[in-house]
Amino acid sequence: MPRRKNPRGQAQGTRRPQRHKDVLHGQGGHRANDFRCVRCRLDVSPDAPGTTHRNHCPNCLTSLHVDRRIPGDRAADCRGRMEALSMSVRADGEWMIIHQCRSCGRLSANRIAGDDNALALVRLALKPLRNTGIAHRILLSL
Repeated sequence: MPRRKNPRGQAQGTRRPQRHKDVLHGQGGHRANDFRCVRCRLDVSPDAPGTTHRNHCPNCLTSLHVDRRIPGDRAADCRGRMEALSMSVRADGEWMIIHQCRSCGRLSANRIAGDDNALALVRLALKPLRNTGIAHRILLSL
């Protein structure tokens, strides 16, 4: 039985050679420091406008408990999921995301980044108004 030709005139079963891809995926490649969000599974680059130590997802604002005392020290042993609870504003007008670790309960404040999802930030800012239990929980843990 002869092979049928596809509309492009090539015999079925033959493939074109793949193009060369100049992307480095090994150790030390262009995505060596990226991390994957534990909630929405988005690949996140640590480079972000407005902050030097990104540790939260710009899409869903979820973080990991990786820093102990100093932002960027990556010295925490917990490694639990940090849930974005609320927003806070510094005296200079800078917005902060208040996270709470779901494993150990520790609270932390993280600077927002320039590429964070604006809708997620507004929803987070309005969250204590919808659910007063969150604000009460934060006050009790301080």
